[in-house]
Amino acid sequence: MEFATARNRMVESQLISRGIKDERVLETMRKVPRHSFLEEALVSQAYNDHPLPIGEKQTISQPYMVALMTEALELQGHEKVLEIGTGSGYQTAILAELAEKIYSIERIRSLSAKAQRILDKLGYFNVVLVVGDGTVGLKEEAPFDAIIVTAGSPDVPQPLVDQLAMGGRLVIPVGDRYTQSLMQVVRVKEGITKTDLGGCRFVSLLGQHGWEDS
Repeated sequence: MEFATARNRMVESQLISRGIKDERVLETMRKVPRHSFLEEALVSQAYNDHPLPIGEKQTISQPYMVALMTEALELQGHEKVLEIGTGSGYQTAILAELAEKIYSIERIRSLSAKAQRILDKLGYFNVVLVVGDGTVGLKEEAPFDAIIVTAGSPDVPQPLVDQLAMGGRLVIPVGDRYTQSLMQVVRVKEGITKTDLGGCRFVSLLGQHGWEDS
């Protein structure tokens, strides 16, 4: 009950107040237990307005950023979605509530395994987790109606654009290693359109079409 109250407060004070309007996204953020994706020591901070560490120098994103990115995907419920950067699995669970099938790629095996255990426990069985280089996408399952990238990239990786369905949306932070702009990329007949959704800061997207692992 205590967590449900905290989730409702999070939605009201952090999401609705900042302009998140998609009712399906808001309802999902009220439902999915963010605390289940955190270490015991951090559970008390689960619904606070900031990112949190999940190990391996990775983070679980601020709730508002999760909601903003998810809303920008414009999901209706029938979509096949590709997520780059499984991380804790929290964003994956949000997507699993809102779309038909989720494929999620994580380069760090231990994070993927942990996320799998949590997602299984919570009953999200429309999710396929893959360990590998997310910047090359998942060609064998393309095209995707939506792609979400939860790490900052120097540019929009071409393989991800190529794997988008016509009219499909790609949401990705683009910039340098320290600050990025959140971009919504839509595939159209003429190529792509880009919309800047504002500034953000994510861990670096490592891989063949991202940053080199230093």
